Amino acid sequence: MSINASRNDAEGRYEIRLDGDRVGIADFYERGNLIVLPHTETVPAFRGRGLAGRLIGFALDDIRAAGKKVSPVCPFVADYIRQNPQYADLVA
Repeated sequence: MSINASRNDAEGRYEIRLDGDRVGIADFYERGNLIVLPHTETVPAFRGRGLAGRLIGFALDDIRAAGKKVSPVCPFVADYIRQNPQYADLVA
């Protein structure tokens, strides 16, 4: 089983794929030095496998690498950051 997360600038979202099939997304848009994450979604058949968490971890690592801050509008993202305090410094 192959799991791959990536950033899709053309669609304005982070994506996670399982064996090549997109099974989750995290929408984003930029406002200067701020990345807003308003929505996260996993295909219902793939929920409960930790894929959304892996996707948000990837997105937050990408945001950190770019030297930007995050606005976790999506409740899932906000909860993920609360549960993973190593990302708390990214919150604008």
